[in-house]
Order: sequence, then structure tokens, then C-alpha cells
Amino acid sequence: MRVLLLGGTEFVGRAVAEAAVARGWEVTVFHRGRHAPPPGVRVLTGDRNLPDGMASLAEGEWDLAVDTWSGPPRVVRDTLRLLDGRIGHYTYVSSRGIYDFPVPAPLTEERSVVIGSPDDGATDYRGAKAGGEVAAEQALGDRALRVRPGLIFGPRENSGRVPWWLRRAARGGPQLAPGPRTASLQYVDVRDLATWILDAAGQGLHGAYNLVCPPGHATMEGFLTACAEITGAGAELRWIDPEPILAAGVRPWTGLPGWLPPGEMYELLHRTDVSRAVAAGLRCRSVEETVADTWAWLREVEGEVPQGSQEGYRTAPELVGLDPDVEAKLLAG
Repeated sequence: MRVLLLGGTEFVGRAVAEAAVARGWEVTVFHRGRHAPPPGVRVLTGDRNLPDGMASLAEGEWDLAVDTWSGPPRVVRDTLRLLDGRIGHYTYVSSRGIYDFPVPAPLTEERSVVIGSPDDGATDYRGAKAGGEVAAEQALGDRALRVRPGLIFGPRENSGRVPWWLRRAARGGPQLAPGPRTASLQYVDVRDLATWILDAAGQGLHGAYNLVCPPGHATMEGFLTACAEITGAGAELRWIDPEPILAAGVRPWTGLPGWLPPGEMYELLHRTDVSRAVAAGLRCRSVEETVADTWAWLREVEGEVPQGSQEGYRTAPELVGLDPDVEAKLLAG
């Protein structure tokens, strides 16, 4: 298989490239050159934000293309126009964030999404992904596969959520654990995401697929326990209900990375129906394996992680994390 990877080689894109190379496939990476590509790939350099930024894509044919773009939707439109007749199958990595409110549970792929246009320039993340999906549909019809992940975990994670929890566990001592402890935690390991994308493309699948682990595959308790155990610093989880956490001014999702109290946003991100993806071959490794491998990678890039370290390898701009003073007050009741 000849694969064209459109997008970064830092996290999701890199996992896709590595998985394809491991299969013996011929991989071409088109990116801006900000991160070193994995070994064994052919590299084309360009910037799709620039008027002549896709010159290096003017020639070539590929069996499948995988696109992780999350910027202006018109870039997806223009890319597919340039590649018209030269790619066999196309996968657009979208997001579950495009679903519109109110959010019913369970959330299936047939639910309505926010309005997006393939002609849009700069817009917010939800609009960008929605517009990218429309561009793919209009250009390719049933040759377009639209993958909708949510939280993506695993080694090289560049949002900083799992690394934050691992660093907190590495400090040891009493640790705030946000309840409910049995709440389902839906995410996908980046390596499982990459495997499914390549398998699905090879089968010629098309349409929209929610792509996270099934509800109940992991819980907040299982995730935080895994973080505490793998770091080996003796962190003691102290479970606290959502109400006092919110009353203390802690922001869900950013103040406690990835955590959401019961409500509509929780239903959207942690109670999604993924039966369609499972039927198409989705297999998810355990949360313990994902956490252990992320910790091993984090120690590799940062050395022995200091007990008091709150600095990140890299984190999303909106990630705040829990103030240690606020945590101490909540633990003290």
C-alpha cells in the first residue's frame, strides 16, 4: 500500500506513519518540517496555509491518504482538489466535538453536528472539523472515511492530560481524585487509533465512525489507580464528589485534565456509542498498558521526573491543571 500522510508527525500522524511502516507499506509524509518524521518514510515539505504551500504534492499517486488537519476547512477542500484522481481512499481525522447540543445518550454517528462549510477560513475547532468533513464528503463521496475520536492518550501525547496526572501521582502523598470513581472514561490509545485507521482504509470503509474505547472499558478509578501504581511514589487517592470540587472554582476538563462532572458534556465525551467501530475491528488495549507506556515515554524525554515537577513536555494551551493550594484545601475538607 502507498500511503500519503497529510499533517503532523508529532502524535496522531506519527503513530499512523509508524504503524504503516511496520506493515511494510510505502509511506510519504507531507508536513511543515517542525518535527522529525519517523524512520523509513519519504518526506515532502510544505505549508498548506500558504498560497503555494502544496507545490511538492503536485505529482504522485497513493492508494490511501490520511489527513489530520484541524485548521481552516478550505485547506481540506483545496488539498482534495489538488489530489483529485491520484488517491484511492481518503481518511479525515475529525472529532466527536462536532456533535451539536443537546446531546442524547447514547451518542451515535447519526446525531446532528454543528454547521461547517468547506469554504471557511479560520474558525473554531468544532467548525473547522465539521467543515473538513463536508469538504471530504463533497470531494470523494463514499471514498471518504471520517473518524471521530475524542480524548487521545498514549506515548507522545501532546495535549498533556495523561502526563499531568502522571506527574501529580509522582509527587506522592494524598491526591485529590475527582468522582464519581466508577464514571466511564472514554478515550483511544493513539496506537489503537492508527491501527484501526489503516485497517479500515485497507477495507475501503467510508462514512462516519466514533473512535474511542467502549463505555466501561475504563473508569476514572482505574485510570488514576494505574497512574499511582506505575509511578510508584505512594500517591493516596482521596475521592471527592463533583459538587465541592466545582464549588471551589475548579474548572472541569482543564483544571482537572479530562475530567467532567455528570451532565451534557460528560454524555458527549464519555458515553458515546462505538458499536459501529467495534464491529469494524476496533480493539482497545488496557488503560494500564496505555498509562505504563506513557510513563515510560515521559521519563525518557524528561529524565527522572522530579517529585515536584509541574512543567510539561508540551501541553495544550488551555490546560491549567489543579492549583496545589486548592487541592490541599479540598483534601482538608
